[in-house]
Amino acid sequence: MVNDSRFQVTRQFWCIFRYPRLELTNMFLSINVILMLWVSTVGGEVGLCDFPQINHGILYDEKKYKPSFPVSTGKFFYYSCEYSFVSPSKLFWTQITCTEEGWSPTPKCLRLCFFPSVENGHSVSSGKTHLEGDIVQIFCNSGYSLQNNEKTISCTERGWSTPPMCISTKKCLKLDIVIVNGFLSEVEHTYPLNKETQYKCKPGYVTADGKTSGLVKCLEDGWSIQPICIKSCDMPVFMNARHTDNSTQFKLNEKLEYKCNDGHENRDGHTTGFIVCGEDGWSHLPMCYERECPLPVLEANVDARPKQEKYKVGDLLKFSCRQRLKRVGPDSVQCYQFGWSPNFPTCKGQVQSCGPPPQLPNGKIKEIQKEEYRHSEVVEYECNPNCTMKGPQKIQCMDGEWTILPTCVEETKTCGNIPKLENGYIQLSVPPYQHGVSVELSCRNKYTMIGNNTITCISGMWTELPKCVATHQVKRCERPRFYSRMFIVPYLNEFNHSARINYRCLGNPSYMQAVCVNGKWEPEPDCTGKKQLCPPPPQIPNAQNMITTVNYQDGEKVAVLCKENYLLSETKDVVCKNGRWQSLPHCFESAQSCGPPPPVSNGDITSFPLQTYPPGSTVNYRCQSFYELQGSAVITCSNGQWSQPPKCLDACVISEENMNKNNIQLKWKSNKRIYVKTGNIVEFACKSTFKAKTSVQSFQAICKEGKFEYPICE
Repeated sequence: MVNDSRFQVTRQFWCIFRYPRLELTNMFLSINVILMLWVSTVGGEVGLCDFPQINHGILYDEKKYKPSFPVSTGKFFYYSCEYSFVSPSKLFWTQITCTEEGWSPTPKCLRLCFFPSVENGHSVSSGKTHLEGDIVQIFCNSGYSLQNNEKTISCTERGWSTPPMCISTKKCLKLDIVIVNGFLSEVEHTYPLNKETQYKCKPGYVTADGKTSGLVKCLEDGWSIQPICIKSCDMPVFMNARHTDNSTQFKLNEKLEYKCNDGHENRDGHTTGFIVCGEDGWSHLPMCYERECPLPVLEANVDARPKQEKYKVGDLLKFSCRQRLKRVGPDSVQCYQFGWSPNFPTCKGQVQSCGPPPQLPNGKIKEIQKEEYRHSEVVEYECNPNCTMKGPQKIQCMDGEWTILPTCVEETKTCGNIPKLENGYIQLSVPPYQHGVSVELSCRNKYTMIGNNTITCISGMWTELPKCVATHQVKRCERPRFYSRMFIVPYLNEFNHSARINYRCLGNPSYMQAVCVNGKWEPEPDCTGKKQLCPPPPQIPNAQNMITTVNYQDGEKVAVLCKENYLLSETKDVVCKNGRWQSLPHCFESAQSCGPPPPVSNGDITSFPLQTYPPGSTVNYRCQSFYELQGSAVITCSNGQWSQPPKCLDACVISEENMNKNNIQLKWKSNKRIYVKTGNIVEFACKSTFKAKTSVQSFQAICKEGKFEYPICE
């Protein structure tokens, strides 16, 4: 084309010389056009082909050649395709050449699609590899089809247009699943194979794992499981009681413990108990009832206050004598679950004195003994170091007779290592530490001891450690309040640690004492009269005689000792608190008494467990969900032993995996149970196209303590 242009230019010049006038103007015009065409053509040879963009492919040595683009015609390069793609020539390196029309051949990378064997169908293309754009026909077995009911699939850039597999055309019906106390939450009436859908339980019911909803899946043989919605219990309303659990929702067979308010008891006569969440709700309501004592019957000259129509547990009665008579007996009594204690007093005109107090075995009187003691005078005892005191430590002279002596019981328990005192140390001591042994403690320099400088081994336990506080941090005590009602010696506004004061309340000639302990008075000086003494401690049923008429101060304790052949349960001491006795223990008969009832796997008792049960006591057992109770649900305490407890037999779980493995299914489609109780029969049948391998009887499997034999089909 370029040579032709030059020829045309030469020819035009020759014509000019031959015909100078005739065509001069036209010739110049033609020359101009031809020159422009030649320049244009020459310019078109440069930059004819740009850099080729190849999807899923790369140019050979691309980084080296890319800066030289665009290139002129005639240039050629090689490209290759990435894994799973191939060029139309199917060569690893394919040549492309720059032409006036562009790259030749056009660089392409086509997808390679491997066609596997067809699940639930067949095709002539199985095992072959196809190129992008190929169409393959698939023939599905009866009851199966391709996705979206198509007949063919095609190989695309991304692979097969749809998976080369035949899926079941079977669907699960919403009507095929019946959920007692629950429902399917979606609105569809049919569900395709492998579709999961959610079911929900009605209010007051939960799934087997305690949730409000669960999932079921559409499988070849129907729904994956039979959903179960079991009873759940909300937090109940308490009457005169409070709960000890922070939960708000409780599953079947779950317990909720509760505690009665002060002065109340439950229907079993206890201050604590529990209720069980059952199929029909809570086993009973957590109700506690106010305890009462009978109205007091008093002698003519005895007056009691306060006068009430009824007396609840914890109420106090205070006594006085008319006509200036002398009281013989306690000045107050308290109402307990078992009645009033101690016995009511009498009033006499004349009372007698007492002689020397009796000797206490393994103990002694604290103060110097006298020959004569006036009526109502008190004597205090202490036990030898290796003994503990049971019963009141004080006795009182009542009309010529002393109240009952306490008992000093030899204590065999020893204490372990002495606890470490921070910023302090222990004086030399040698183990073993028997009951009653005391150890002296000291603080290091620049530290002050707060508390007792000795600790004592009491029944295998050390008494409370003091504290060593930096001396500059020890607090001083202010002058006690209510000073307008009391007379204090010495007269200061501030007192150092360990300083002592004597004070008396206005109108009372007796002085009392208090000590400053790190900024607080012990005991707190008080002239308000609010602090009350406790009445004499109660005579607990089946405990050794501990009748006394002595009042006790707040915080004091009395240890209880049961009669022979009786055991002590719960706490061992009664405690004086806010003018009343608290924490009463119980004495149960040991011959004719039992410990806690035996445990039962997958079951529990329905009443609050005790440490000790008196003879004749009974407890009831209940099995957990899906477990079958075998034997008597009630056992009895007799001759120190419980009768034979029942068993909670495992339920049989129908396994979908085992059924598929043995080519069997449940005989009745309406039977969607996954749990079967012991003794129940499960009927099976072979899946379609399979025949029984085991006996006919094996297709009626009996659940025996959580196990049964599956029949086999082949």
